[in-house]
Amino acid sequence: MRFSLFIHMERFDETKSHKELLSDLVELVQLAEAGGFTTVWIGEHHAMEFTIAPNPLNYLAYLTPLTKTIRLGAGTFVAPFWDPIRMAGESAMVDVMSDGRLEIGIARGAYQFEFDRMAKGMDASTGGKYLRELVPAVQKLWQGDYAHDGECYSFPMSTSVPKPIQNEPHPPLWIAARDPDSHNFAVSNGCNVMVTPLAKGDQEVSDLMDKFNTALSNNPDVDRPKIMALQHAYICEDESGCEFGARAIRRWYANFSAFFRNDQDPVNGFCKEVPDEEMAQVPGFDLKSLSKNMMIGTPEMVIPRLKKYEEIGIDEYSFWTDNSMSHEDKKRSLELFINKVMPAFK
Repeated sequence: MRFSLFIHMERFDETKSHKELLSDLVELVQLAEAGGFTTVWIGEHHAMEFTIAPNPLNYLAYLTPLTKTIRLGAGTFVAPFWDPIRMAGESAMVDVMSDGRLEIGIARGAYQFEFDRMAKGMDASTGGKYLRELVPAVQKLWQGDYAHDGECYSFPMSTSVPKPIQNEPHPPLWIAARDPDSHNFAVSNGCNVMVTPLAKGDQEVSDLMDKFNTALSNNPDVDRPKIMALQHAYICEDESGCEFGARAIRRWYANFSAFFRNDQDPVNGFCKEVPDEEMAQVPGFDLKSLSKNMMIGTPEMVIPRLKKYEEIGIDEYSFWTDNSMSHEDKKRSLELFINKVMPAFK
């Protein structure tokens, strides 16, 4: 099993500038690269300070000369916010810049808050049809001339300029999948799969793996793609640190929930987070459940869980470092993972 880093700039007040946060992000990415991480993933989010990522390609282009070996992943583009020609050409340019290190993840989108601002109020639940039309269009644009006339997109004969360096047959594509149809679409279209158990823990990872395996059975003539599990993680030196990790991740979800509910007007990109006492009553968000279900614990606690992921077929574990902690706390956690956890998988 290989390891990747999933990261954004995150800001819960104005104590740190965006420039300082960018420097912190670069330091963690370079630490991950030196420690043997295969890929760094950065997603797409708009108008929210707690997850700062207006365009993953901005980050990846910036990181290109600051890194040497780590692969650069967009995790993930929100399909309805993109035009196929723009996605094909702009992502190919980053692949050229990085000498063929680009990975691309695509999702249907989740926050109605963002759809209200980026897609004229489109219902976020309808984003899947854009994803299913976007993916094959981008694949064909990378290959050469292609015209498209579909439900969501329409354009005359066009091609990706530039073309990506990776051409076997193109940069790796990943689909964020939860339901069986998403898994089946990804596998049948030659795409890898990203799964996120959120706060549901190891049983959810197994259930998502079952959906992936079913999709493989449904598509016996397709080469097996890869599957990645993305999970909030915090590694501590002793068990007393587990509560600290759980509280920090719960605060992150208090902000996630505030934006996801879409029932308040943010002020300069900040929402009033859901009170901690209310979050504690949400099923799965008490501290005990969070400590069990997120990848929280000492190296000795998390290694057996990751070994189980490896045994059931997870190809990549993505260490999700967004958690409302200070840069120093994130750095210590990542160093422990590199020095104490990863050697068990070499």
